[in-house]
Amino acid sequence: MTRDDLIFFNNWFSGYMKSFYSSNVVDQKNISLKEQHTFDVCKNIIEIAKDLTLSDKDMMLAEVIALFHDIGRFPQYAKYKTFRDRKSVNHGFLGAQTLIEEKILQNLPDKEQELIIKAVRFHNAFLIPETENQNIIFFIKLLKDADKLDIWRVFIDYYATPEKERASAVGLGLPDTTEYSEEVLSRIYRGQIASLSHLKTSNDFKLMQLSWVYDIHFKPTFRLLSERDYIDKIVSQLPQEEAIKKVSSVLKEFVQGRLKED
Repeated sequence: MTRDDLIFFNNWFSGYMKSFYSSNVVDQKNISLKEQHTFDVCKNIIEIAKDLTLSDKDMMLAEVIALFHDIGRFPQYAKYKTFRDRKSVNHGFLGAQTLIEEKILQNLPDKEQELIIKAVRFHNAFLIPETENQNIIFFIKLLKDADKLDIWRVFIDYYATPEKERASAVGLGLPDTTEYSEEVLSRIYRGQIASLSHLKTSNDFKLMQLSWVYDIHFKPTFRLLSERDYIDKIVSQLPQEEAIKKVSSVLKEFVQGRLKED
């Protein structure tokens, strides 16, 4: 991986992404959302990687996997008009397939091609395959952290935006009531990640996002999470009840504990 490779990938990605631009206002809003998300994940991964003192080569690899991590979102939306994998296709697998079919990585060494493709393929996996080598697992974890940081930002912005102005493909279509599930709460209290199968309301979805705190891998990510005040910003969108306040306290205590670790 060279600096020229990185420049080439950025230019290619820009052209590829723009090929999905639309004159339809709704469609373009959804495409623009993923465009901005991609660039923000690139910024996040660079900031995390710098704190981890990665080599220049690994820094460039990190930026490339962030650049391409959601490339599958563009053909996914073009065909299905949704970002919901369960209603369309796994966007991580589609992204890996897109990189292979476009042959965009063909001038890189085989090991770098494999790393980028597998990072894209598994960045949205609930569990990272244990069969992968430790270097690939490291970069998948790095990408997952950078991605989560911006997904939190995306949804915080979404909740703060009037309903008519929101990107239509962001939400899950869950009932927007004041209720939330005890199952989701109990998983957070136990230090576990909630899954989509546990969700019944929009508040459950917000709680699931908070549970992702348990799926962060690197200390710099915890630092950025804390500095950006994402826990409080999501909690502010939930009913201000004792159970929710307990969730906030449990998660903040967990984050502070991880920040104090050597």
